[in-house]
Amino acid sequence: MNKVMYCIAVIFLFACNSNEKKQEATTEEAPVVKVASYSAAFDASFENVLNGYYALRDALVAGDTAAANKAAGLLVQSADELKLDELKAVDTSNIIIPTAKTYTGSISSEGKGLLGESNIEEKRKAFQMISGNLFDLTRTVRFSKEKVYLLHCPMAFNNTGADWLSNSTEIKNPYFGDKMLTCGAVKDSVVLR
Repeated sequence: MNKVMYCIAVIFLFACNSNEKKQEATTEEAPVVKVASYSAAFDASFENVLNGYYALRDALVAGDTAAANKAAGLLVQSADELKLDELKAVDTSNIIIPTAKTYTGSISSEGKGLLGESNIEEKRKAFQMISGNLFDLTRTVRFSKEKVYLLHCPMAFNNTGADWLSNSTEIKNPYFGDKMLTCGAVKDSVVLR
């Protein structure tokens, strides 16, 4: 009986040890994905998009429609001027650039729509759409010169929730401004290179 228990224990240990070696081997064999670095021209143009967006966000936090209009104009211009052709060297499958153009087109359209709104609440609705498209654009082009955070307020728009982007984890809610400035939490981030 003791010999049987001993044999079972040895077989069990051997099986566990063998499984660990397989897992180690699998982990070691996984290829390391390297992201190509982008040109300085692309990085600068993408930073212009982010800066325009952050200025718009800050204007909405302050509830300043004039500043929101000015920032939206700059955002539309920088989205239209984003140097996506600089990604040709890394877009060997021809997926990144067309997808990114879809997002920049949406950002530009929503920005123009925001400019047409006179009410701050309507501007905030357009900003919500811009935020989603910009986060998707950031992930698509794999921009990571700076870390971009996705923040979320669950109470925005009658508790349906809304996201916005930030270059820090500090919560300054553009959907409520002074009413509920710190409503929100970090939901995600992008840093890939």
